[in-house]
Amino acid sequence: MGEVRNMTKLYNIKSQKNIRKALRSQQVGYEILLWKKLKSKQTGYKFRRQFGIGKYVVDFYCPKLKFAIEIDGSTHCTKEELENDNIRQNFLENLGIEVKRYLNGDVYSNTELILMDIINTCKKLAKTPPNLSTPC
Repeated sequence: MGEVRNMTKLYNIKSQKNIRKALRSQQVGYEILLWKKLKSKQTGYKFRRQFGIGKYVVDFYCPKLKFAIEIDGSTHCTKEELENDNIRQNFLENLGIEVKRYLNGDVYSNTELILMDIINTCKKLAKTPPNLSTPC
């Protein structure tokens, strides 16, 4: 029972609900493009968008596989942002979460390659790969 209570405090913290909701409504083109490929279990796994983990909100998250996907734009190139990204990534990895980062420009130009990398990561993390009826 204590573990469930701690999970509730770690994932999608209630006080961050408005932040997550605002981020979902303000998604930019590359996030929308990737979400169209991830939603409704098209990869064989359920992903959530703008999912809260601790004080952070990840772009996409598969709870079953403990797999987070982050899409980085040009703001992630400054020294300060790179340090923040490293702290964030270490926090997530210490929780046993696999984190994959992609550049937003690559989402546009290499959508299918990124999707295949995501699916391959899902298969690697899964005990049993999903049964996909159609290839991506």
